Amino acid sequence: MQLVLERCTIRPGQLNDAESLARHANNRKVWLALRDLFPHPYTIQDANEFLQRTINEQPAMKFCIEIEGAAVGGIGVHPGEDVHRDTATVGYWLGEEFWGCGIMTEAVTAVTDFCFENFPLRRISAEVFANNPASARVLEKAGFIFEGRLKNNVLKDGELLDSLLYARTK
Repeated sequence: MQLVLERCTIRPGQLNDAESLARHANNRKVWLALRDLFPHPYTIQDANEFLQRTINEQPAMKFCIEIEGAAVGGIGVHPGEDVHRDTATVGYWLGEEFWGCGIMTEAVTAVTDFCFENFPLRRISAEVFANNPASARVLEKAGFIFEGRLKNNVLKDGELLDSLLYARTK
């Protein structure tokens, strides 16, 4: 899949993306908004391992966000299993220098639309930390509806946080 959008391109990762991904991902501000599975510091080895895993994934569900020929972020769709088989979750990140430009709203909207059109999904959800209003706004602008606050749901960087649950349905 490749989606050429107004502000960015969503495409599969390539091995030569490792340096750019590591440069943009190795940022504490980026890490603070993500799950702990996303390493910090984020090294070139982390980028290479991620790209190796995703390049071989079928169907491809994790993509790079490209701006001006460089991979500067990522977006992934994680299909549900068992009774959640017709649902998925979406997660995303973007290099700090590109925050506030509408790029992530465009990417989340396009990837969600693509998934609804190409996979038998009826619901795509996302959870953001309550201390990240910019990410919540991305979801709202991408057509996701706020469904609830999950109290004391995550421990991030030693701080107990609520999560905000958003979803978009078909």
